[in-house]
Amino acid sequence: MTAMPKLLDSFTLALLSTVALASLLPCSGATAQAFNLITNLAIGLLFFLHGAKLSREAVIAGAGHWRLHLTVLACTFALFPLLGVLLRPLLTPLVTPELYLGILYLCMLPSTVQSSIAFTSMAQGNVPAAICSATASNLLGIFITPLLVGWLVVSHGGAAQGMGSALDIVYQLLLPFIAGQIARRWIGLWVDKRKALLKYVDQGSILLVVYTAFSAAVIGGLWRQTPVSALLGLLVVNGILLGLLLAITTLAGRKLGFNREDQITILFCGSKKSLASGVPMAKVLFAGHAIGAIVLPLMLFHQIQLMVCAMLAQRFRRQHLRQSRMQEKSPLA
Repeated sequence: MTAMPKLLDSFTLALLSTVALASLLPCSGATAQAFNLITNLAIGLLFFLHGAKLSREAVIAGAGHWRLHLTVLACTFALFPLLGVLLRPLLTPLVTPELYLGILYLCMLPSTVQSSIAFTSMAQGNVPAAICSATASNLLGIFITPLLVGWLVVSHGGAAQGMGSALDIVYQLLLPFIAGQIARRWIGLWVDKRKALLKYVDQGSILLVVYTAFSAAVIGGLWRQTPVSALLGLLVVNGILLGLLLAITTLAGRKLGFNREDQITILFCGSKKSLASGVPMAKVLFAGHAIGAIVLPLMLFHQIQLMVCAMLAQRFRRQHLRQSRMQEKSPLA
């Protein structure tokens, strides 16, 4: 009985409501363009505020945390593809060969950027390290993903979208963060006193990403192009993959001796896959092929990871708040 309120907190209910809204009233045309613009502005504001919140010393420490970054990259570009290949005989009967091709493709994609950092922030993890790891994963994925696809999936590949994707990351994420770092000397104290503001920007940006991404999936025929049995099987396969990665990244963070904040960062950055990078890459890597079945597993995985990671982030946040209250009371005990 006590677990139910934790699973159905206000943010999780907001996520469920957002998915339902996108399924019933997906945005399209000019409305979709407006929502995409608002989403991009919210993400830019998120990274600006993170830049203004973090001290220069914390950013440098995050960039120099090479053990954490190597762990995240190994999970993203080595462990994930290996599991996809090894589990193929076991999981293919649950879907179709075409859909499992999409599963293999999603296993080779880079991590998300904005949601990984937002969830790490919500969970009170190592945000500077998350920014560095997630951004590095996306930049390296522009080159690593086509190589993996060419090696393990098809005999041809390319990265014509690579430079554009890299510039998008720079413009939308890195530049606002740098601007926030520069502005910290003037607004740093103001931001430090308004931590709730960063929380609402975190959660608001995630809800916007969920709505726009799920709207595009619904309009693209998400519920029409796949039989119910294959869709259920795909949900199971995605759940198995995500569950394995969450368990392995959690175990790796503990066994490798990382502290709690770093473990949270490894969990969220090492177990997620980027829809924003995956869809444009698929258009290039699988040019001339029907990519609906290829991107459908990624679309569903994207939604599942957002829902599951949102609940995990809220759980970690509550644990952090409880520990903080206990530490505040202990001197008086």
